[in-house]
Amino acid sequence: MNEALLTTTIPDGELLSRGKVRDIYAATNALVLVATDRISAFDHVLDPGIPGRGKVLTQLSNFWFEKLSDIIPNHVLATELSEFPEPFRSHPELSGRSLLAQRLEPIPVECVARGFITGSGWKEYLTDSTVCGLRLPPGLVECEQLGEPIFTPATKAVEGHDENISFDRMVDIVGGETAERLREVTMTLYAEAASFAAERGILIADTKFEFGFDQNGVIVWMDEALTPDSSRFWPAETYSPGSQQPSFDKQFVRDWLLESGWNREPPVPTLPPHVVEGTLERYRRAFSLLTGQDLGF
Repeated sequence: MNEALLTTTIPDGELLSRGKVRDIYAATNALVLVATDRISAFDHVLDPGIPGRGKVLTQLSNFWFEKLSDIIPNHVLATELSEFPEPFRSHPELSGRSLLAQRLEPIPVECVARGFITGSGWKEYLTDSTVCGLRLPPGLVECEQLGEPIFTPATKAVEGHDENISFDRMVDIVGGETAERLREVTMTLYAEAASFAAERGILIADTKFEFGFDQNGVIVWMDEALTPDSSRFWPAETYSPGSQQPSFDKQFVRDWLLESGWNREPPVPTLPPHVVEGTLERYRRAFSLLTGQDLGF
């Protein structure tokens, strides 16, 4: 197994931020987004990283951005390192895991589409039969497919968990016209992607999208697209509602952490080799099923 790339250093590049996964650099009228192999869970970055994970996230996002480009513009300017400006194209470690992207004004709301009842939505449903203020039918079981997918926005937290909000609260934050447009685009993207994925053996239980305004005020799809980090991917062949599902995302890591007895406070347990390898295998498998391609590692 190759060594994980946990951080990047571009001596002549202007580092804007280091997130839980991405290192973001400034370029002339653009951004360079680098997906490292860091992995986080429960708001903590874990040790060690997952070798090649950043390449899966980047290349799967690129796949979806291109495939769904007729629905809404996206922030992609270039995906090949040879098309990046200097000093970035002189750093081969960025190849396959970086993107030259438009600078946008981020819209401060996560746009979440849910086709199945799970995660925070399931917890809220158990309390009062609603998700983000939307009342759902009684008697649903965990991970059951909804009759129709629902739109459940959330506020974007700089630290900690995002907070689910009602559509009315979203209108208060971004305005009615923008909120309506974002809901429409989110549900269209989800419907297209979920249909495509189901034909290839993956159920997209839910996913989140992020958008921004370009300099002309046009809404543009940004950040990442339908990855195991921003979505719940379940194998269709084993789907059985009524309990948690096996997944192609980092739920495998979360489950191990919970079983370890960790109290979600520092120090963070070190991931054992079988969890690292099992996580990467799930990411690679999802990529292969969805794209029909092999990443070669």
